[in-house]
Amino acid sequence: MKVVCDTNVLISGILFGGNARNVLDLISKGIITNFVSSAILQETKEVLARPKFGLKPEEVSMILELFKDTFEMVVPKTIVQCIDNDPDDDRILEAAGQAQADYIITGDNHLLALFRWNNIEIISPREFMDRFQAQ
Repeated sequence: MKVVCDTNVLISGILFGGNARNVLDLISKGIITNFVSSAILQETKEVLARPKFGLKPEEVSMILELFKDTFEMVVPKTIVQCIDNDPDDDRILEAAGQAQADYIITGDNHLLALFRWNNIEIISPREFMDRFQAQ
């Protein structure tokens, strides 16, 4: 199964746990495959470096290296302009489209409001885990 996790899922999974961590655990075990682009990793780096998280630069680098080693990289060939309120969310759509993902996993309301984009279902970490456990 191919997924694209939004930045908020990556950060929540690493720093806070819960369903986002459960998703990352499935990825780390190779049960599902998460795809990222350089734009997603850059946004993740910028958010992790915010003072409110209290991470040292070397800790941010270690997290990003872990992600690079665990996730599959894609280079989106199509530019998406779909989410006017938060154009950064378009980077998630671009990566998912390039990866031909089955799901976008996000806590972002702009993305969740779409429900589906190009035959890719957009769901929260909780909904993803509920469906996964039901299989």
